[in-house]
Amino acid sequence: MSEKRVHLSKAAPAAYQALDAFADTAARIARENGVDERMKELVLLHCSQLNGCAYCARVHADRAAKAGITYDDLAQLPVWRESGVFSERERAALELAEALTFIHRGGVSDDVYDRVGAVLTEPEYVGVSWLAVQINAFNRIVIAGRYPVPPRP
Repeated sequence: MSEKRVHLSKAAPAAYQALDAFADTAARIARENGVDERMKELVLLHCSQLNGCAYCARVHADRAAKAGITYDDLAQLPVWRESGVFSERERAALELAEALTFIHRGGVSDDVYDRVGAVLTEPEYVGVSWLAVQINAFNRIVIAGRYPVPPRP
């Protein structure tokens, strides 16, 4: 992964700054709609894991720890369906985040929509959705640019 790639953030900073502002807006909408920091970081981290974005996974694992998410929670995130450490609301948010990340596989199915909608309020659904949309955009930029993730000292 040492190949030099165009970094869209540097090549077109105005577009990247607009995406960054959009991410701030999405986070504000999520917060105002009842999505707490823990759920937000679980969604952002899990989308990054699903997309294979090592850079964003590191950023959001660090932010998750600052939001009080434990090492055990982080370790259980990739296997959340089989784990009992997440609340019903968090599980619904993770399911919605997966559907939005893999939207090319037939969209958000009626089954997922109904399951998630039975747990999350409409405002929470909206907040989680905007979080997933923004992180998926960032993941694509970072993966395309092969942003480095060096070992920590």
